[in-house]
Amino acid sequence: MKDSLFFLRQWAMAPLRTAAVAPSGRALARLMTSEITPATGRVIELGPGTGVFTNALRNRGVAEHNITLVELNPHFAILLKQRFPAARVLQMNAADVSESVDMQEDSAGAVLSGLGVLSMPTGVVVKIMQGAFRCLGPTGAFYQFTYGPRCPVSDGVLNFLGLRSERIGGTFFNLPPAAVYRITRVPSWPNEALYHRAANNASQRELGASNR
Repeated sequence: MKDSLFFLRQWAMAPLRTAAVAPSGRALARLMTSEITPATGRVIELGPGTGVFTNALRNRGVAEHNITLVELNPHFAILLKQRFPAARVLQMNAADVSESVDMQEDSAGAVLSGLGVLSMPTGVVVKIMQGAFRCLGPTGAFYQFTYGPRCPVSDGVLNFLGLRSERIGGTFFNLPPAAVYRITRVPSWPNEALYHRAANNASQRELGASNR
């Protein structure tokens, strides 16, 4: 079965789990991986689907054993294991990536995301980003594509987590046309104390409200 038909079938079976109706095109895959080289080190891919970005990583010289694929859809996960036997394939929710025993903190050079973050609740996006950056080294980058006019990770989430985004390019040779953003830490990251203080304050406010 062709990838496009396979992808469409998976979307029809679970449209909320499979955010797109077709796999990304080669032009978008080249753009997503344009800043990645073998020197990047370990690469984590969230929501790889049929492996379009994964194949582009191989074409960039990244060894399969340095690629970790995090895929929730069991049918995609099986396909990925067949196509990239040397890669590590984890069938799990991307929001739980940093909690996996197979992942190590500060060990990855890049994270590529094929997730439809625009359709996700803010709390889920925060958990995904926080987990991804726990896996990334100090100079690591998170790459996210979008079909929209701005970074799909909101300014509120970026500011809360101490992150910044930069558009690295776009392509009209994708259906629909897409752009790619690089998300990195601001110089003050990581500020875990600030994050936990904010989380504790939020919990205290909720507790106070429930006691009224």
